[in-house]
Amino acid sequence: MAERIKFGQVEPAAYKAMLGLEQYLAQSGLDKKLLSLVKVRASQVNKCAFCIDMHSKEARKALETEQRLYALSAWQETSFFTPQERAALALTEAVTLIAENSVSDELYDLVSRHFSHNEIIQILMAISTINAWNRIAITTKMIPGSHRVEETV
Repeated sequence: MAERIKFGQVEPAAYKAMLGLEQYLAQSGLDKKLLSLVKVRASQVNKCAFCIDMHSKEARKALETEQRLYALSAWQETSFFTPQERAALALTEAVTLIAENSVSDELYDLVSRHFSHNEIIQILMAISTINAWNRIAITTKMIPGSHRVEETV
């Protein structure tokens, strides 16, 4: 598989704008493990191998366990995730598949019980950002396995 286009080289300003979103998320105060779970789960739903690889590595750096990462695609069937994480994962799936499912009032109420308004916006920004990255990575055929954790924002 060959990469079609190098996004950051062809459009450095656009790449910098995307990195600005990542910097915002890094400084948002969201738990790093939660942020990693959101990124990996959205990437799984979108079938973005590059981002699954990248964010799984980052999750491990944030001391996420192998067990939870392996079970993430079946998070609803395990007891490995906290109620707060489960709410964030449900929101991640609903927003990622918004054209199919929308975001129900019940789900929003559940999320509101676990997160402040600021945190909900931060999680929505994380979900939106990873969905944009997934679409960029899949379209340009970014090569899975090439990301090194030291290269993170």
